[in-house]
Amino acid sequence: MGIAVRLWAIMMVLVLLTVGFMWVFQVVLMERNYIESKTNEVQAQLEPIMGDLETEDLAYNEQMLSYLSSTAEGKMLIINDSGQLAEMYTFGHPIDLSANHSDVQVWERIANGENYPKILAGEPYTSERMDRNRVEAYEIGIPIRYYGADAYLILYHSFEELYNVLDMNRRQLVILSVILTAAAAVLAAFLAKRFTHPIRVIKKTVDCLAAGELTAVPGLKRGDEIGQLSHSVEELGRALQRVDVLRKEVIANVSHELRSPLALIGGYAEMVRDITWKDDQQRNENLDLIIREANRMSEMVSDIMDYSQFQSGYLHLNKEDCDLREVVWEEAGRCEKIARENHLTLQLEQPETECPVQVDALKLSQVLRNLFNNAVNHTKDGGTITIRTQREADGYRVSVISPGDPIPEEERELIWERYQRSQHQAGRRQGTGIGLSIVKTILDAHGMSYGVDCQEGLTDFWFFYPTK
Repeated sequence: MGIAVRLWAIMMVLVLLTVGFMWVFQVVLMERNYIESKTNEVQAQLEPIMGDLETEDLAYNEQMLSYLSSTAEGKMLIINDSGQLAEMYTFGHPIDLSANHSDVQVWERIANGENYPKILAGEPYTSERMDRNRVEAYEIGIPIRYYGADAYLILYHSFEELYNVLDMNRRQLVILSVILTAAAAVLAAFLAKRFTHPIRVIKKTVDCLAAGELTAVPGLKRGDEIGQLSHSVEELGRALQRVDVLRKEVIANVSHELRSPLALIGGYAEMVRDITWKDDQQRNENLDLIIREANRMSEMVSDIMDYSQFQSGYLHLNKEDCDLREVVWEEAGRCEKIARENHLTLQLEQPETECPVQVDALKLSQVLRNLFNNAVNHTKDGGTITIRTQREADGYRVSVISPGDPIPEEERELIWERYQRSQHQAGRRQGTGIGLSIVKTILDAHGMSYGVDCQEGLTDFWFFYPTK
């Protein structure tokens, strides 16, 4: 079931619940409320004159007779001491009892009802006359004096007119419910389709991106969450375009990087075999070159494998308590040989006191090695690379500083991405082009901040270990 159908169904359920509430409120609650309100009103109007009815003769008090007739808003019956109907009024007007009037049938129902013995005994009563599970009429019986004799007064209020009005309201409610439901169904279908349209557009764009059409964009300009999702999909498309470009570059770069040492290994191996195998010095130099190129190719493959594992979620940190100065010092010792081979000077600056940290020392050494290789690639012969450990108020900052042209501002975020490789200013090719990506992954796993600063002809790649 599509989201548009579900939205339509949800809105229709709300409409039906609203219509159902209207029916319950109108038919069950309001109908009973009308009846109770009317009976309470009649009782409230009779209460002030109940004492007068017991002492005064109703036949000689025309005002009270008129008042009682109007209070009932129906029929008023006066029963004589023999239990016979003496007079009858409807809405203040007397009824001719000799005529076969339909109103006289009210007395017949009362005389045959369960309250007639109370009338004969002169006992007051109130009663709701039921018909088909609903209140047909409301009766109040009161003993009175009439022409000097004991008599009985019955106020009879029929709810027939009320039910006629309620039945008319029900018919109107049926028509209104049908119209409201039909209109709501059309409106809900329109709104559901309009709401899901941008979702379909975004889905179509994602399908295009999945199919390789990386230039596809939703093009939705909205200020709500759908607009934010559309913007995120556009950002995803741009990121996929960058990844596609980088993928092509890394294939070309890695192919070239692997082809070069393989060609050298093959060429010098043939040279050793065919030419210099008898010359010990020349043979050893050629074999040393073969070993270096084989090691460089092995390191390249190791970096690529490490990065693949990191990105696949297999990075596991073996943290231990250690001295940050020792980690930096040991890695600087390994880097010093590389510096000498490339006619560079390595300078190490560290604080005198211990710098306790809890890190994965091997992974942190890998970070330092990649930062140093990056510095070697961008430092000209005779330059000085500085590895500096500084103690700050809330942690330790480690920097690898090298001379050279500053990195453009727009590239300082991109260089941490995979396979990004700037032009080597010194013409060297230490590493595989993914060293900074490995640095980023390891430092993120440690929760350390990092960055690059360029000022006064120096480039400073740094990371920060917080002590708090």
